[in-house]
Amino acid sequence: MIELRNITKRYKMGDMVVPVLKEISMTIDGGEFVAIMGQSGSGKSTLLNIIGCIDTIDSGEYLLGEQSIANATQNQLSKIRNQHIGFVFQSFNLIPRISAMRNVELPMVYGRIPRCIRQQRAEELLTMVGLEHRADHAPTQLSGGQQQRVAIARALANDPDILIADEPTGALDSETGIEIMQQFQQLHRANKTIVMVTHEESVASYAQRTVHLTDGVIA
Repeated sequence: MIELRNITKRYKMGDMVVPVLKEISMTIDGGEFVAIMGQSGSGKSTLLNIIGCIDTIDSGEYLLGEQSIANATQNQLSKIRNQHIGFVFQSFNLIPRISAMRNVELPMVYGRIPRCIRQQRAEELLTMVGLEHRADHAPTQLSGGQQQRVAIARALANDPDILIADEPTGALDSETGIEIMQQFQQLHRANKTIVMVTHEESVASYAQRTVHLTDGVIA
């Protein structure tokens, strides 16, 4: 499903070039649940952004399925993200001025899915995460846990192959965090491929495998 071969990534900071990822090679199988851990500055978020086709690499090769991503254009990357990857962020990233239903529909709008199909799909997804009774509520009218469940429903809108989760419990209390991780477990049982960054061992324990990064290399 995901194969990284000798991936390097550098950022320019003034006159300095800072290496962030150094010759990273790893494989994530379809249906696998992988947690990525590391100290601040270890490169874990950069690695997640590369896997999610948000960031690009400086050298190496990235294969998503059988497709090489290294030389993809921005338009191609945008299409890959919309059709194959769902994102769940620590800060939810919901649009506050529209309802939960409309937030879930947005990826399907960008995918040019007809309105009647969008609405039916959004209703099904909100029911799946237990929020069908909150479909007309704006994010500001929802608790943190409810907002994250809306974000999970939105991530699933186009039935992606891969879910990318960046500290999905970081803004939640411990009890709500457990509820969210149980939701991820259910998605994993449904054969979704999940790649998650976390700094919490208790959250990483829900994954099948944990990858530790130290100073841009796999420890």
